[in-house]
Amino acid sequence: MKTHPITTLVLMVALSLPMAADNFTPAEQQQISIATPGLFDKSKSFTVDLSVLPQGDWSFPLPVGTAQKGPGLDLTITTTPGDAVKAMFDGRVRLARHVAGHGNTVVIRHGNGLETVYARLRGATVKPGDRVEAGQTVGIVGEEGGKGVCRFGMMVNGFAVNVETFVDVVRKRLRRQSYLFTDRGIAVDIAALGNASDEPDITEGEPEPGAAVDAGTVDIDGELTDYERRVVSAPTKGLFDKSATITINLHKYQDGDWAYPLPGAKVISPYGGKRRHAGVDLKTKPNDEILAAFPGRVRFSGNYYGYGRVVVVRHANGMETLYSHNSKNLVEVGEWVKAGQPIALTGRTGRATTEHLHFEVRINGKTYDPARFFDHKNRCLKKVKVVAHKSGKVTTTSAGQASNS
Repeated sequence: MKTHPITTLVLMVALSLPMAADNFTPAEQQQISIATPGLFDKSKSFTVDLSVLPQGDWSFPLPVGTAQKGPGLDLTITTTPGDAVKAMFDGRVRLARHVAGHGNTVVIRHGNGLETVYARLRGATVKPGDRVEAGQTVGIVGEEGGKGVCRFGMMVNGFAVNVETFVDVVRKRLRRQSYLFTDRGIAVDIAALGNASDEPDITEGEPEPGAAVDAGTVDIDGELTDYERRVVSAPTKGLFDKSATITINLHKYQDGDWAYPLPGAKVISPYGGKRRHAGVDLKTKPNDEILAAFPGRVRFSGNYYGYGRVVVVRHANGMETLYSHNSKNLVEVGEWVKAGQPIALTGRTGRATTEHLHFEVRINGKTYDPARFFDHKNRCLKKVKVVAHKSGKVTTTSAGQASNS
């Protein structure tokens, strides 16, 4: 998918790269469509991972309105004149003025370099330079043809993007997905990575019919790409090349084949819920040793936005496990680790209010509830058979059921 130069009004989804300059230029405060300084200076690509975004960190611009596609790549949201228009993400107001052809318009630049646009307003309630939070009122709905109307768009580096790529317009929900943006000079390419996680991710019961490859033979010895070394969410190369399903026989694992990532921990925040929590938060004490859940190879080790210091380990069984908010990482990218090996120390780096471990289980870049695989109360591995489908669906069966299937 490619973006196109903005022709009407546009806006874009965001949340994690560094802001450009603290002071916007006169041109940035006057033009809707303008390149973001420095956005692609360090790399020709960057990612936005919306799959891990807490519920309170984004807002549909007009939750009470009726949204429909158009004109162009934008949305037209119809509501009552005078309703409040909300900022979609945290960010900084770049433009708040009347623009010919768009009426009163607000443009917000977000922390990852993406921008959102709100037009046809009666007036703005913010001014250039203001920092805003997701859900904060930034303008008042204007009137068009006797109806209250707001035009909402999205941009990256001055190019329009299709709002429906990032938002389910009917349900007014964010698409829980990770995206790769690549600079092509005259356009920006957008690639969705992995599977969206705004639908139920695991179904209990018998696996669907079809041949399943034992994931214990997945090759993780190949050279890691630069992209795999730079992002926490990445599909696993070749995972479904031989079959549309893989089987992970956790019920056959013996002592030494696995480890609970934080022995002695208690759960302080489960997976999912209203915050759309992408993992489970486990707490013991500051600088406690975090253990690798399975043997594998470190794919990522470093700082990553709200995760703080994070380690991602790719396992031969087809899973990846993620450990974040660490005070210190003890392993490096490419390093092989054993189950139970200390790989990091608990901390509160990134977006965290207390020292703890944020632990995720991923298959092909998509998150799943760690409680499906680990018994948190007894801090042990569940004796289950797991069948993961290329479509993103996962089925789990108990050891008894699995042995009969």
